[in-house]
Amino acid sequence: MNNDDFWVGGRTNSKKMNSSKPQWEQVGEAFVQHYYNTFDSSRSNLGPLYRENSMLTFEGEKYMGVQQIVGKLSALPFQKVQHQIVTCDCQPTQTQPSGILVFVNGNLLVDDSQNPLKFSQCFYLLPDSTNAASYWVHNDMFRLNYG
Repeated sequence: MNNDDFWVGGRTNSKKMNSSKPQWEQVGEAFVQHYYNTFDSSRSNLGPLYRENSMLTFEGEKYMGVQQIVGKLSALPFQKVQHQIVTCDCQPTQTQPSGILVFVNGNLLVDDSQNPLKFSQCFYLLPDSTNAASYWVHNDMFRLNYG
C-alpha cells in the first residue's frame, strides 16, 4: 500500500482503504509507512504527528511534547537513514477514545553503513478529538535490538 494514498498529514482517506483488512489495521500500516518515509527524508517534519502530551521513550530516555521529541529525533548522530520494515502488528484498543497500538520490527541503515541495525518501535495512536479520521502519536517507544 502506498502511504500517500491515504495517510496524508495525519489524516486517513477512506476512499483508498483496502476493505479486506479492518480499518484500524489499514490506518496503522499506513501510519508506519508515512512515519518512516518522513523520518528517512526529513525528521524535522515529524512534528505534526505528535502533541504536547505525547511521550517518546528512546533507548530508555523520556521526552515529552513536540519540541522535545522532534529535537531528539533531529539531533540523532547520522545524516542519512533508511528504515526497512520487517513486521508491523496492529491492534485496536478498547479504551475511549479507541486508539491503535502499532508494533514494528525492522532494520535501519545509517549513513553509508552496509550493516543494518535491528530495531523495535511501538506507537499508540489516538484519533484527533476534532477529526476522527486523523490520528496522532500519544506514545512512542524505540529500542535498538542487540545480540
